[in-house]
Amino acid sequence: MPIDIFMTQLSPTMTEGKIARWLKKEGDPLESGEVMLEVETDKATMEVEVIDEGVLHKIIAPEGTLVTVGEAIGVIAEEDEEVPADYVPEGAGQEPVLETHGTPAAVEAEPTPTVVPAPNEVVAPAVDQAAVERAANDKRIKASPLARRLAKQKGINLAAITGTGPRGRIVKADVEKAAKRGINLGGAESFVPREIRPLPTGPMPYHADEYDAIENSMMRKAIARRLTESKQQVPHFYLSLDVEMERLMDLRAQLNEAADGAFKLSVNDFIVKAVSKALVDVPAANASWADSHTYQHKHAHISIAVAIEGGLITPIVRFAEQKSIVDISNEIKELAGKARAGELKPEEYTGGTFSISNLGMYGIKQFQAIVNPPEGAILAVGGTEERVVAEHGQAVVKKMMTLTLSCDHRVVDGAVGAEYLNALKKHIECPASVLI
Repeated sequence: MPIDIFMTQLSPTMTEGKIARWLKKEGDPLESGEVMLEVETDKATMEVEVIDEGVLHKIIAPEGTLVTVGEAIGVIAEEDEEVPADYVPEGAGQEPVLETHGTPAAVEAEPTPTVVPAPNEVVAPAVDQAAVERAANDKRIKASPLARRLAKQKGINLAAITGTGPRGRIVKADVEKAAKRGINLGGAESFVPREIRPLPTGPMPYHADEYDAIENSMMRKAIARRLTESKQQVPHFYLSLDVEMERLMDLRAQLNEAADGAFKLSVNDFIVKAVSKALVDVPAANASWADSHTYQHKHAHISIAVAIEGGLITPIVRFAEQKSIVDISNEIKELAGKARAGELKPEEYTGGTFSISNLGMYGIKQFQAIVNPPEGAILAVGGTEERVVAEHGQAVVKKMMTLTLSCDHRVVDGAVGAEYLNALKKHIECPASVLI
């Protein structure tokens, strides 16, 4: 019988994907492990491999089509199998949206809900519940009855899970792990209503020869949506503090000189380590908000904002409080390289507990960053510069840096934020503490 190909959730925050390129055409044989198509997600363009062997009987979603997770994009048949002319795949009832250059993308006409985050979960809008239920009951996916039942209860898309049981079978532990990571496409109890009014999509009030229309990528749309939701739904407040950088700069120079090329530490490496140490000192600042609970994290998983072509992404240095500054430096370089090459895996950019955005290298003195939900705070790091400051009644010139902490007031109170910044200041101004 025919086998339907569905749009799979390729990242925890993905609710729809754009067919970037079909590498197989109708009538081509499909062998397990081959790359069948490329899908542009909100994070990167990812390859989709063949799972069910056969022949690509029909392509439902051509290149350039936006498809909701769980919707059908094609049909596989066995060789020489006759597929009924009236065969309609499950999930093929929704009309796909075809984007072309210069044509505005479809805008949602009705309000959509937002998932209430679980611990270490990245907030993602909901997708069609019928698609979720179809995925949970899809008999072609190898899963134990208990795993299927649990997935249905939690609104988990089984198609997004890699099984660890015999022959890749999905078991209960896989579903529970997916729920913690944020691969959650529904569940009535997981939603709260929201109302986001779409922006106008009429003709631009400019002459056509005065601008270039650059199509918004899936990543750019995701950034716009998440930052808009953060500013609308998260009660931000900001705290700024100046720190002396003389000792840190001296220590950095000494360590780099002693390394003799084995490694090269940046100011940002010291900041990441100091941030993680301060989170150990003030654990109340290492927290996330959900309506039912405040999740206070036991470890510092630091999200580092990295600018890439078309947007930005936040790879995560996990257990930063336990790692040496050299290990942190090497890991940041590796993650940044993978981010710019579009090779980050979902587990490498989801599940952070605290973010850092550093624009000091661009000469920025001070700025305010937007909280990255469900994290409770983000640190904006300015550049190091010489300033005239007062010391014991005398005007002296010192190397200074301004730090600005953006907090979600639901989970981080003003006093907690101030206590955290002072703990961070202590580690930066006494940098030997980050080496201990």
